[in-house]
Amino acid sequence: MKVILHDLGSEHKELIESKCDHVVVADGRYAPCQGCFGCWTKHPAECFMTDKLQRVCRILGRADELVIVSQNLYGGYSTAVKNVLDRSIGTSTPLSTYRGGQMHHTLRYGKHDLWKVVVYGDTTQAEKDTFCQMAERNAINDGFSRSEVVFLSDLAELEGVL
Repeated sequence: MKVILHDLGSEHKELIESKCDHVVVADGRYAPCQGCFGCWTKHPAECFMTDKLQRVCRILGRADELVIVSQNLYGGYSTAVKNVLDRSIGTSTPLSTYRGGQMHHTLRYGKHDLWKVVVYGDTTQAEKDTFCQMAERNAINDGFSRSEVVFLSDLAELEGVL
């Protein structure tokens, strides 16, 4: 299943919906993670907050390919996208295991294929380097076998990279 998580406006809705199986819109109309870890322990993969991200762990956890479209924010995800990723901690469990000789949380949904990040907005070379390193680490931590980062100079290029 291909999932696209994005912080774009509604003018891109039709294009994005045509390119994937499920869309998660990071529009900021939800509460940030409270850090209670209930999605890990009390009610696995489900947040206690009853908003549109209540079951985002299950959506992102089942993605074979996760495409994240985010505006650059100092070499990291936009705050709206970061909040969604924070709320998806329940895709793993509180137990630990070794993957690639490093300690990581055990995956609740198993391994995945591609963690792809599409970045738009002004980006310096240092921010590009940070994004690439972060995407690679996020992919490993969430059980994706590979990562890819694409930097757009113009959102008109979006269709070709989704």
